[in-house]
Amino acid sequence: MKIPAAKICFPEEDRQQILQSISEILESGQLTLGKHGRQFERAFAEYVGTQYAIAVNSGTSALEIILRALNIKGSSVVVPTNTFIATPAAVLHAGGDVLFADVDDSLCLSLKNLKTVLRDDTRAIMLVHIGGAIAPQTEEIRQFCADQGLYLIEDAAHAHGSSLNGKMAGAFGIAAGFSFYPTKVMTSAEGGMITTDDESIYKRALILRDQGKAGFLGNIHTDIGYNWRMSEVHAAIGLSQFNRLEEFVMSRRNAARAYDRGLAHVKGLSVVPIPPKSSSNYYKYVALLDEGFDRAAIKSELRDGFDISLSGEVYELPCHLQPIFRKTHGFLGGEFPVAEELCQRHICLPIFATMKDQEVDYVVSALKEVLS
Repeated sequence: MKIPAAKICFPEEDRQQILQSISEILESGQLTLGKHGRQFERAFAEYVGTQYAIAVNSGTSALEIILRALNIKGSSVVVPTNTFIATPAAVLHAGGDVLFADVDDSLCLSLKNLKTVLRDDTRAIMLVHIGGAIAPQTEEIRQFCADQGLYLIEDAAHAHGSSLNGKMAGAFGIAAGFSFYPTKVMTSAEGGMITTDDESIYKRALILRDQGKAGFLGNIHTDIGYNWRMSEVHAAIGLSQFNRLEEFVMSRRNAARAYDRGLAHVKGLSVVPIPPKSSSNYYKYVALLDEGFDRAAIKSELRDGFDISLSGEVYELPCHLQPIFRKTHGFLGGEFPVAEELCQRHICLPIFATMKDQEVDYVVSALKEVLS
């Protein structure tokens, strides 16, 4: 049995519908910022529970636009160190300074850790929902930001369809950025989405994503933006996937429950628990290897001996140890013991919307053999 790390799901009926939409788009001649994009935005905003959604060309762009709209240039932004490089890079591109913070056992930023790195010039906290589990201290961090006059921004690139206390990811902070990269729970091939209730962010984002133009049909530029538009073709793909989002999430949760059962008594690893009152979309199913196990060797054995591919870590190397930050930006390290340990020890098991129980059982059985 061959088990990939991830698998994109486009049922036949969806492919036909997408092809029909693309044909209509090509016939219309409006290939960007058209009705499919607007429909995608409306549907996504309603689902998340925010007043506005703005479709853009990537999750990275979504974060940078938010930061630019908030005018964080010359200020510092707290970012958990175990995140994808796009999170701190967005801060740097927007003219801000990155303050890396350690995480807790949930792999997410904690209030205690973010407090230790705050500076007088800090204006925002970037909360990353790692693997699809909303940070368990989100509400406490949200209240702290409100009390201190800080912006709370959600990096929800992993969290489509995830919730905490019944509230959807993307609706906790002043704004959130989602990614629709091909590995995500839903995809538009390439693309991203901003969600917000803030009208000023919404209006500024519309301008920034289209080269700083005051309006799509005019040529008056009121800001320095960039080409961050989502094409109509990508919007059509994204809208089709969005219509399957709840189905995809439920299938992933079923696979996760099968993993929970199968791994309950496996020696050598422990599952990273989902926080109470949190509903993960299981973008990743994360487990921690016991000390002494060689992750690279285990991944190699699973791949070569069982044809099982594990997905990428979240993340293998924390950002504060990345060469670009150590060399180019003069970041010389700090104390991040939890992130460094968890980044070295965790694995992400295969999980995707079409995964069957027998495939989960095969992965569990292979893991038992390799770990023993």
